Amino acid sequence: MNIGEAAAASGISAKMLRYYERIGLVGPAKRTESGYRVYDEDDVHVLRFVRRARNLGFSIEETAGLLTLWRDKSRASADVKALALKHVRDLEAKIAELEGMRRTLQHLASHCHGDARPDCPILDDIAGAGPARQLTPAPHRPALGEVGGGAG
Repeated sequence: MNIGEAAAASGISAKMLRYYERIGLVGPAKRTESGYRVYDEDDVHVLRFVRRARNLGFSIEETAGLLTLWRDKSRASADVKALALKHVRDLEAKIAELEGMRRTLQHLASHCHGDARPDCPILDDIAGAGPARQLTPAPHRPALGEVGGGAG
């Protein structure tokens, strides 16, 4: 099958397939005399493996390691399990990080008036979050009713 057919059969775009070949994640495709790539069912099986590993969040390097283990029929399943459990720990850390981001943004959004006033606790927090702030925050403009800011 040609690259388009292999891409469709594996669920990986032709562009990604070429990229995976270029970086050596998958072996180079066989070529016709005119230079066109040709794939067989074994190639598609490998591409499906790659797609599934990537969909599970494994990095390119981890996917390469999994491919090596998959091809090694004398591998110890403990090696595969260790790689999978490390990935689970990485995912848990990422989930915790994302949950923290969600909580922070939810908190900031709940304190934002969301009206026509320029005061914005979300932007104030973002501007003050970095250690190397490059922008100077705008001077505080008291809202109506604040000391020194309102009429009379």
